[in-house]
Amino acid sequence: MAALSGKQKRYLRAMGTGLEAIVQVGKGGLNDNVLRQLDEALEARELVKAKVLQNCEEETEQVASDLAQGTGADLVQVIGRTLLFYRPSKKKPQIQLP
Repeated sequence: MAALSGKQKRYLRAMGTGLEAIVQVGKGGLNDNVLRQLDEALEARELVKAKVLQNCEEETEQVASDLAQGTGADLVQVIGRTLLFYRPSKKKPQIQLP
């Protein structure tokens, strides 16, 4: 998948403002269960917000890059401990990028 342009990231960030974080990385850190949850959420929704909880011992930036690599998603935004990921659905794409 090609890297997202600035215009596309801006569009996705605007769409992500109203989303709730549906994936959480907690004390157990990054594991297969978290990757599976994010992968399933990305397939269903394409744009997913995740949260790194304060009891997570790993750095937020490291968790963000590991999640993006593990799921094949693009990291759209990192604000504090909140992450926004985008990956078009393989079966039924819903979001049309500019």
